[in-house]
Amino acid sequence: MPTVLIYPFAALAEIAGCFAIWAWWRGASIFWLLPGIASLVLFGWLLAQVEAGFAGRAYAAYGGVYIAASLLWMWSAEGQRPDVWDIAGACLCLIGAAVILLAPRAG
Repeated sequence: MPTVLIYPFAALAEIAGCFAIWAWWRGASIFWLLPGIASLVLFGWLLAQVEAGFAGRAYAAYGGVYIAASLLWMWSAEGQRPDVWDIAGACLCLIGAAVILLAPRAG
């Protein structure tokens, strides 16, 4: 699976898993933990599939996608629309992720 698909799926899995734990911690049923843990395991597996010479580079580029996906989650799941500063920041992060992933590198 290409990186351009892995990162969004990994972001969804990570956010869903963290949200489940966040909800449980704030009083939701303990049964939120099972899908939350499964989502976090899926996240780790997906991110390990990224073709990158170094894990740190794969994680750094993923960070930009995660930030944008978090704002989409905030809007779709929590009903809070991102403001212009959220969108500008996410765009900057995605540009940074693209620079990291697409930069020409020797060897």
